[in-house]
Order: sequence, then structure tokens, then C-alpha cells
Amino acid sequence: MREENNKSGYRWKLLLIFAIATLSGFFNVVNAQEDPPRPIIVTVNGSQHLAFGAFSHGAFGGTVTINPDGTRSSSGDILLLNLGYAYTPALFDIQANPGTLISIVNGPDVTLTGTNGGTLLLHIGTSLPGSSFSTTVPWPTVTQVRIGGTLTVSGNPVTNPAGLYTGSYSVTFIQE
Repeated sequence: MREENNKSGYRWKLLLIFAIATLSGFFNVVNAQEDPPRPIIVTVNGSQHLAFGAFSHGAFGGTVTINPDGTRSSSGDILLLNLGYAYTPALFDIQANPGTLISIVNGPDVTLTGTNGGTLLLHIGTSLPGSSFSTTVPWPTVTQVRIGGTLTVSGNPVTNPAGLYTGSYSVTFIQE
């Protein structure tokens, strides 16, 4: 009889230890390690390039700025025209694991050349999201990055005549 009481007491103690361990979180759900870093994929969105739209300038020139949110402004004697020409920030599509920290580094200023002669100076501007951001969407969902810029127009319309101005610029996306 005494041996049966010891077994019963032992069972109660074991049950009590199990209950305390469970309540104290001893048997929590264990998660595995997060996915290893995956190289980011950056794609230039072909439907939206950096474009400044139509404008004209007087004898002194000035600047035309496209902000990442798509708004446009000018300084100096630049007159912004609404002739149906698009003005848009550059659009890039980024694919990355959630939580990936990405920094954006703009290349140096570049000179754009016109179809009718002339040159304009292009400075790559700010981005949306900012120049350092963390992705929040799951792979392979795209995070869109918009980058604006500023054109500097020097001189008069004879020096920089109306026309299409083109060139190449660089933007570097760094996965940290």
C-alpha cells in the first residue's frame, strides 16, 4: 500500500512539474532561422523614365525639378509648359526578402545632349522611399522606388535650343 501511495505522489509531482513548465513557457513554439539573404533584383520599369516634360527658358536659364512624388517645379526664368509631354520620376522595381536594408547611391551629374544642339546638366535627386529603406513585402512582390532629378539650363535659347535631350545616368542599389 505504501508503494502505491509513493507512485501516486510521484505522479502528482510529475504532473505539477509538467504544469509549471507549460505555464512558464518551457514548451514555446520554436521558429527556424530566417531565410538566408537573397540578392536583390533591380529592374528599370520601362513604362516610366525620368522625364521633365515641356518647358521654355529666357536669357538666363534656371532649373527644372521632378520630385519623386511626380510634382514638377522650376526656378530662374524657366516657364513650365503643359503641351502633353509627360514629366515623371524614374521608376525602379525592387525584389528582395522582407527586412532587406537597401541604400541608394546616385551617380555623378551628367551632361545631356540635344537633338538640335545644346547641353543640359542633369543631377539625380532624391528617392521615394528614401535613400536608405527596408523592404516590407514578401518575395517576389515588388517594391517600387521613384527617383527624381534636376535639370540645369544655362544660357539662352540659342545656346540650348528646343529639342529632345538625352543621356545616361547611374543609380546604385546596395543591399546591406
